[in-house]
Amino acid sequence: MTYHISKIIDVPLDQARQRAIDALADAGFGVLTEIDVRATMKKKLDRDMPPYVILGACNPEMAWQAMQHEPKIGTMLPCNVIVREIGDGRCEVSAVDPEASMQAIENERLTAVAGDVRSRLESVIEAL
Repeated sequence: MTYHISKIIDVPLDQARQRAIDALADAGFGVLTEIDVRATMKKKLDRDMPPYVILGACNPEMAWQAMQHEPKIGTMLPCNVIVREIGDGRCEVSAVDPEASMQAIENERLTAVAGDVRSRLESVIEAL
């Protein structure tokens, strides 16, 4: 089992980022955090890398359900979605696979929520 759901799209980073944010919103997710990894690595390590953004996405209803079944699940939230430039004007957008990340937790009710979130994130990536 892979740990991500990914798609390569033929647009520059700014457009890919906005498409990801719009697709997340259409699926009921908001973006709680946005990390410019490229800028952070330059500032902290003085190292260059291609553009790379991490979006911390949350569907409030799904998060609520997960926390009702597993109170410490917040340690694994929000769902990260990355947008990274891969060259030639193309980007890869990848979302965490919540089913894969939740395998360590033995809770059938949480597994069901993770399956629903996975389906929603698959639709986000497909919509790009």
